[in-house]
Amino acid sequence: MKRNSTQTVSTLRRSLLTGTAASIALYFTAPANAQSFPNRPLRLVVPFPAGGGTDAMARALGDALTRDLGQSVIVENKSGAGTVIGNDAVAKSQPDGYTLLLNTSAIAIVPSLHPKLPYPSEAAFAPVILLGRAPNVAVVRTNSPLKSAEDFLVQARAKPGQFSYGSAGNGTSTHLAAELLKSTANLFVPHVPYRGAAPAMNDVMAGQIDLAFGTLPSVAPLLAGGKLRALAVTSAKRSPLLPDVPTFAEAGVPGYDADVWYGVFVTGATPPPIVEQLHAAIRRAAQTDTFRRRAAAEGLALTLDNPQETGRIVRAEEAKWRQVIKAQSIKAE
Repeated sequence: MKRNSTQTVSTLRRSLLTGTAASIALYFTAPANAQSFPNRPLRLVVPFPAGGGTDAMARALGDALTRDLGQSVIVENKSGAGTVIGNDAVAKSQPDGYTLLLNTSAIAIVPSLHPKLPYPSEAAFAPVILLGRAPNVAVVRTNSPLKSAEDFLVQARAKPGQFSYGSAGNGTSTHLAAELLKSTANLFVPHVPYRGAAPAMNDVMAGQIDLAFGTLPSVAPLLAGGKLRALAVTSAKRSPLLPDVPTFAEAGVPGYDADVWYGVFVTGATPPPIVEQLHAAIRRAAQTDTFRRRAAAEGLALTLDNPQETGRIVRAEEAKWRQVIKAQSIKAE
């Protein structure tokens, strides 16, 4: 009995010591495990140069997120290769939610333009939110003989190759919007690529090309100043900023839709709870007055789609642009 009692006391002592050690360990580790996301600054990567519309939107969003999350959101511009450089930086970041990407519909275009991407396009990103959509605009000089979108479609069909159009460059949203229109409406209108919107608009005004496709922010001041005239917007619905300008669908190309959308992404392996938390925070930030004003300046109609719907939209857009790029034999610059 004495031996058994001794063994019992020894066993009890070991249990108490083990339990005490576990309690001490839990005491010191629990606060770290309980820390909520985020607990340090975040990076918001923009795959475009500083000073542009997407950069301005990112900075407005970053400011609103900083106030919402209580952590700094640092905007980093990593431009080049049609957004591939910035995309790659985020795709290869730690899957912890601290590195975000704000990109346009370009993210759904580059897989077809760059077949050898440095990241796996199908699994590289987890969608967080689709912020909204904005149209491109087809414009002509004020004294152009093309009086309307319907007039352009009729004349372009009757005189194949006689009219030319300009864009901000090969593979840009403005280029692909026009190429989708050509394939949908069965048009032959030669493309003149430029390095940016400004030189394309200058050549339209000078009569060097017949029309151009531009983003709404790039053409809005020229339209307001009477230097250009809008034929149509490329979106499915009219823009609130250009309510009198019809869509190409209204002009006789049913089903045509080639707007630009803006979304936020993180690297693909990011845990779903962090993605959902980021979605909720960005949704709140996007509804602030400051961000709404910035979005309106870009012609953006906010949609704030959830991660699942954003993923569906991206996949559908990838398929659409893959078909256009293949059919029109489009190459990256």
